[in-house]
Amino acid sequence: MRTVRFEAGRGSAVPVTEVLADEHAVVRGLWRAVDVFRILAFAYAGYSLWLRRTEVADFRLAILVLAVLAGWTIVQTVRPMRSERAYAIELALGCSAILATRLVDHDWVITGGAKTIPSIWPSAAIVGWAILRGWRGGVVAASAVAAASFVEVVHPTGNTITNSVFGLLLGGCLGYCVDLARASHATLAEAMRRDAARAERDRLARTVHDGVLQTLAYIHRRGQDLGGDAAALGAMAAEQERILRTLVSRADLDEVNRAVSGHADLRALLGHIESDLVHLVAPAEPVLVPRRVGDEVVAAVGAALDNVHKHAGPGAEAWVLVDDDDGEVGVTIRDSGRGLEPGRLDAARGEGRLGIASSIRGRLEDLGGTAIVQSGPAGGTVVELRIPARRDR
Repeated sequence: MRTVRFEAGRGSAVPVTEVLADEHAVVRGLWRAVDVFRILAFAYAGYSLWLRRTEVADFRLAILVLAVLAGWTIVQTVRPMRSERAYAIELALGCSAILATRLVDHDWVITGGAKTIPSIWPSAAIVGWAILRGWRGGVVAASAVAAASFVEVVHPTGNTITNSVFGLLLGGCLGYCVDLARASHATLAEAMRRDAARAERDRLARTVHDGVLQTLAYIHRRGQDLGGDAAALGAMAAEQERILRTLVSRADLDEVNRAVSGHADLRALLGHIESDLVHLVAPAEPVLVPRRVGDEVVAAVGAALDNVHKHAGPGAEAWVLVDDDDGEVGVTIRDSGRGLEPGRLDAARGEGRLGIASSIRGRLEDLGGTAIVQSGPAGGTVVELRIPARRDR
């Protein structure tokens, strides 16, 4: 799929795929630079060896060392490998070539500050590790090359110290730039994702606003006018309208996440159940629960009230009491009906009527809570719901 992003102030569209293709534009450029540098560094190493061929103790061994480096250079040029394993091999070859200089040159040549056999060729491995693992990888690779150089020269010269410091700066600074490039790409990708989400939400808003939202608002108004059960239905429509309006608005995505999956006041969620026969008794302070928990509790309370309307008898009233302890949240539903007949729950379960077992107890067990249904001491039925008070946001 080809996604297109329009830039403000321009008449043309810039494909998102082209922007994402530049995820590692800087990194890919560095890889190409490493491939070119490796070839040029090998050519320079060969030229340097040829210039001082008369002072080399074992010229054939020096040629053999360069032949090994040439083979690896050809392999990495024809079929580049961008893995840690490949650059570990390259780093080992570079350090070994530096140490092999002790076998090729006379001591007086080495202490005089002559170039090593590979010269600057190991710097390609330093750059490769900086690209692969950032500044830490670059510094570690440069340290390995510096250690090999100090071992090879025995008595450090000014050139040895300068080259080692240069290698550390090269690996550290280049690796830091690569880290910044990757972090910038991650930020760009996240911004593009948010832009795409906002664009999709705007499209949905145009489709939904004149249809679903206005219908829910109308149901809410008519429910308030009619009162009774219609008012409860209207309150539910208003809550769904609020969530849907947040989803299709221009609010930040974090606000959308809070609207859907954040915490909610259980008192407000249960507000729609109040009527002439249903009374809500709640604390003065908000009772905050995760929205999913709140939705499940509201559904369980609705199932309990449905049983009151069906079985408690005409004119039976119900009271919904909400309490908030430190350890858990409790919701108790009491009614003034005829009460629960002995064995009625077991009989209902045997008949396949699972209202209490599934709609109430099942929901509470999924939340890690409990549901107790029993006859009240003064008649009627009592449904007690207890859930853990998980308020960690």
